[in-house]
Amino acid sequence: MSLVRNTSNPPKENPVIFQCPVLTSTNYTIWAIKMEAIMDAQGLWESIEPATDVVVDEKKSKLARAFIFQAIPEDILMQVAKKKAAREVWESLKTRFVGAERVQKARLHTLKSEFEALRMKDGESMDEYAGKLSGMISKYNSVGSTLDDEELVRKLFDTVTEKYIHLIASMEQYSDLEEMPFEEAIGRLKAYEDRLKLRQGGSTSESSLLFTKTEGQTVSKQKNKELVVGVEAGMVIEAVEGAHEGVVGQVVVGVINMTGNRLKKLEDLIEIHVKKVI
Repeated sequence: MSLVRNTSNPPKENPVIFQCPVLTSTNYTIWAIKMEAIMDAQGLWESIEPATDVVVDEKKSKLARAFIFQAIPEDILMQVAKKKAAREVWESLKTRFVGAERVQKARLHTLKSEFEALRMKDGESMDEYAGKLSGMISKYNSVGSTLDDEELVRKLFDTVTEKYIHLIASMEQYSDLEEMPFEEAIGRLKAYEDRLKLRQGGSTSESSLLFTKTEGQTVSKQKNKELVVGVEAGMVIEAVEGAHEGVVGQVVVGVINMTGNRLKKLEDLIEIHVKKVI
């Protein structure tokens, strides 16, 4: 008995279920990217951005409108509910969250000025500065513009501090900056920064060791000075104990020519022994 496969009704592919993200007051840029991808996968994006001289399929427009309605909160839904075409709903949301074209151009001009003014500060880490440049990417996207990798790499190389200059010169000579991803440029500079920190850490340890040795030598010299003072004090005391008034006067005069702690110590000792002699 042979098995016969029924080919008249081939099995249907399982439909892919997409979960629409919910629009909030702060996530419009990411929301729009995800919604565009979902509607494009469903063949509905052409109802939002139709090709030139192409009539929008009404059925697709209604389906795209239903997708958008599922992805917006109720308060915004009430404001766009009367718009019947998906394209009208989409443009209304874009105007609300991105701004009108004139406002958008003004914001883009401000962002360009902010981007041009960025400079790496002394003491700032590569991670911190790269974060600032990456943040500009999101800001540009929010107004419908982009920053490509070549522009970001050039900005990075032109604005980092002097300690990276030798590595940058080498990369400019041996690498194709037009094809270099921004993440790769950051990675190379970060590795160089880590190596500098490691070398500076070793230098600091050597300096600390040298300071310790120098400090030990200073303490040793101080002890030697005290020993000299002790010897001098002993000589003076010996002279005082066996002297008469004239000799004592000479010794005191000699002590006056001394300075600092040596003078103080000798004066104290002489005073004690002079009293004994007297």
